[in-house]
Parts: sequence; C-alpha cells; structure tokens
Amino acid sequence: MDMWGYALTAGFTTGADLTGFKVEATDGSIGKVDKHSDAVGAACIVVDTGMWIFGKHVLLPAGVISRIDPDERKIYVARTKEEIKNAPEFDKEKHLGDPTYHESVGTYYMGMPGH
Repeated sequence: MDMWGYALTAGFTTGADLTGFKVEATDGSIGKVDKHSDAVGAACIVVDTGMWIFGKHVLLPAGVISRIDPDERKIYVARTKEEIKNAPEFDKEKHLGDPTYHESVGTYYMGMPGH
C-alpha cells in the first residue's frame, strides 16, 4: 500500500481543490482541510482540527483517505479520531515537505492493525 498516494477507489481527481472540505474519521468529524498536496510520493491533506484537539493541525497521508465526496465536500478517512490524535505532532512551519517527518507519519499509519 502506498501511504503517500490516493487509492484509485478514493475518487480523487488530479488537480481538484480539496481546501475547505470537511474531514470525517470513522467515528466522527475531525475538522476541515487547510492545505493539500497531490504531489507524487507525497500526497497528503493538512487538517485544521479547530477545537477538537485545541486548534492543532494534523497531516494525513493520502493513503488513509477512503472516499472523497465532492458533492458533500467531505473526505472520509479510514482511521479513528483517537488514531489521528495520537499521530506524530504536526507543525506546518517545520514539517510540511520534510521527508523525515513524512517517513515517521507513514510508519505510524502503516503500523496499525489491518493496514
């Protein structure tokens, strides 16, 4: 499984703007897309969690996205809120585009049972 690429079944269209889409974990909403990248080998979304985890941002590799609904402007991810909350902390000033950070996030999500 390529953690940094959109699954063919996710419904991602190259060049689509996902900014502002709501993001739904398997057990509820986690926030809205602040930034996204569809770069080959580094596709991801950055989610502004608002008050859910005190205004922090989380980076989710495209590989955890199960479905994108352009009509509802929602992205569904195949992880729970707790799994996302426990991911390596994201600082957009330090970590966006940092290959070492991307590796630690990819390792975290790939190490989950069933993935």
